[in-house]
Amino acid sequence: MLLTDVDGVLTDGGMYYTKNGDVMKKFHARDGMGVNILLRNKIPTVIVTKEKNIIIKKWAKQMNISLILDGIKQKEEVIDQICKKFLVKPNEIAFIGDDVNDLELMKKIGFSATPKDGIKDAIKISDYHCKSFGGSGALREIVDLIVSTQFGRKKLY
Repeated sequence: MLLTDVDGVLTDGGMYYTKNGDVMKKFHARDGMGVNILLRNKIPTVIVTKEKNIIIKKWAKQMNISLILDGIKQKEEVIDQICKKFLVKPNEIAFIGDDVNDLELMKKIGFSATPKDGIKDAIKISDYHCKSFGGSGALREIVDLIVSTQFGRKKLY
């Protein structure tokens, strides 16, 4: 299964405010397609984020995200919950994160990745350093890596 952070991974980390104070975020279409490619191959995607934001929930619903865990300050503490819900072991989990609040989770799962613009500590401990920046298809890059490694020619697009 794949876990992902939001800001700096699914988005470029920017916070766009309207004159009314509403926050807007930009997501990459290929990341959404990546979530659905994983689903076709029976791999769920879970969002684990510190933020609580209706925009994330709307995007996640539209893209068929399996579960959103929002408002999570200590992300590594959700591993047991995820393992029980999805009947997986920590070493069967991939996670893409980019900042200090992702580091402990990155250390406790089977495969970790960070976008090209992840912080130095995330780059140092990750198993894979993306060629793509956060918000520019980094999640899709990991999806393509997962499906080609796990399924080869038998992958479902």
